[in-house]
Formats: sequence, structure tokens, C-alpha cells
Amino acid sequence: MKQQPLVSFILTCYNLPLDMLCACIDSILRLSLRSAEREIIIVDDGSDNSPMNSLLKYGDEIIYLRQKNGGVSVARNTALAMAKGEYIQIIDGDDFLIQAPYEHCLDIIRYNKDADVVMFDFTHDDSQGANSFNPPRVKSGTELMRSENIRGTACCYLFRQSVRGQLSFTPGIHYGEDEEFTPQLLIRAERVYLTEAKAYYYRERETSAVHQTDTTSIRKLLDDHFTVIRHLQKLADTMPQSDRLALQRRVAQLTMDHIYNTIMLTRSEQQLDEIIETLRQNALYPLPDRDYSTKYVWFRRLTNSRLGRRILLRTLPKMKKER
Repeated sequence: MKQQPLVSFILTCYNLPLDMLCACIDSILRLSLRSAEREIIIVDDGSDNSPMNSLLKYGDEIIYLRQKNGGVSVARNTALAMAKGEYIQIIDGDDFLIQAPYEHCLDIIRYNKDADVVMFDFTHDDSQGANSFNPPRVKSGTELMRSENIRGTACCYLFRQSVRGQLSFTPGIHYGEDEEFTPQLLIRAERVYLTEAKAYYYRERETSAVHQTDTTSIRKLLDDHFTVIRHLQKLADTMPQSDRLALQRRVAQLTMDHIYNTIMLTRSEQQLDEIIETLRQNALYPLPDRDYSTKYVWFRRLTNSRLGRRILLRTLPKMKKER
């Protein structure tokens, strides 16, 4: 019988330069996984030109699928339905894995059979060497979300397929799809291993969706983020108390981010007031009076008044520009 892969690597791409896609694939092939231990699934989300002929050199090492453009959520769901690995690693095709830190993550699942999720970090520096790594901390997903901020990106999680169950990405959401997926994944996880290893190289590209500055893209981004927040808010209401408190904390943090993004992307007091009123109508504002973090406490206090919001409108864009 064919051996079940230890890890299915899910790569999604759309109109990517070939060298970036190959760099991503090569970073997986460099890992200490035998061919039978890995599965590399590439879903091309309807690129203008298929890279398939240029990928023939990888032979049976990859599974390449091209489909009609439907967005990253649809592309990932296609690959998740195909994946046979015990664990899943999602990668954006223009990023790649950094070998030494990621080997540390692989060792965690190799030597800890109870690991449901390994959470690691990303970096913009691809020179991460073979450093020593501290032993991972272990918490349940609910405990983690009740006590700490989590990383929103799904690419920073190596997770067990059986823990995901039927959880998938919501089609139509092009911004913030990870923020909807990762909290639900963590709540399902009994054993989350947390490491500070910077194992994922995140490439910032000016052409990526989050860097678009036109009014239509900004409106879509804010609408998608609000949709995610509302979905998680409603989901929290159906959960047992411990899970509900964990998810409510994440909802509050995402609501804070939503207000922040409105300020940074629109620089408009009128649009900020409209967002605040929409949040109020949906019981998301004022932000809950909780000591989630120092940043959260100060942001909540400032956003509670019109004067405080005006201060944020004037100061936050300047602070980012000075950095």
C-alpha cells in the first residue's frame, strides 16, 4: 500500500513570475522529507499563461492543477479536497519555506505524536541560518486564544488534516480569508506547539492585493474584513463558554484592526464615523472593556470618543510614514 504523506504542501498561484514559483517548490524539495513523505499540490488559479511546461522538470514530485480564476479561497479549497497528507502546510506561491527553521517544525510533528498544530513565525529576511531553537510551548488552541494574540496568516500553521475536518476557506472573500480560518482551526486543536522559529519567508510585492490603493479595492478589503468579523461574532454565540470567550477576544482584536485599517486606508473622518456606526449597530462597538494588551487598551480608550478618533486620524498615518 502507498504510504500516506506526512505533509501535503498546498501552493496557490496566479500570474506569478516563474522564478518565484520555482523558488517556492525548491524550498520544499530541500527539506529532509523523502518523496513518499511529501505531497506538493499546485493550484494555478487561472493565470493568463500556464507555467505547466516549465514545471515538467519536477516530474512526479508535484501535482499541478489549473482552474478557472476564483480567488485564493477557492484555489486552496480545491487543494485541501485533494490532499492526502497527515498534516497540511499552506504556502502562497510567491513565498517559500526557510530550511533550518522549518526542519525544526517538522521535528516537532515527528517526535510529538499529539501535535495538532505547530505555529511558527514569518520573516522578510531569507538569511535565517541553522540556529538553535528553544523548546516549543504547548497549549490548547482555546487556551492560546484566550491568553495571547495569534498570527492571522494560515501560512504560519502546520496543522493536522483530521483537526481541520470540513473547515474550509469562504469563497468570495479575497481579503482576510485567513483571519476567518485560523481562529476556527485553533479552537479545534487540543495541542498547539508554539515556536518562534522564523520558518516562512513572506515576500512583499507591490502588485499583491493588500497593496492596492484604488477606492474599489479599499472598499472590498474593508467589506471583506467586516464580513469575517460578523461571521466569527455569530459563531462565538453558538459555542461553549470557554471557546466563546476565546473567539470573542479574537473578534475584538479584528474589530480594532478594522478601525485601524479604515483610518490608514481612507484617512477620512466621515468614513471612519460610518464604520463606527455600522459596528455599533452590530454590537461590535464600543470595543469590550478588556485588558487584552496594552495596545488594545489604549486604542479602545481613544476610539471611544470623537476627539480620540480625530487624534488617531492625524497621528497614525504620520507614525507609519516616519517608520
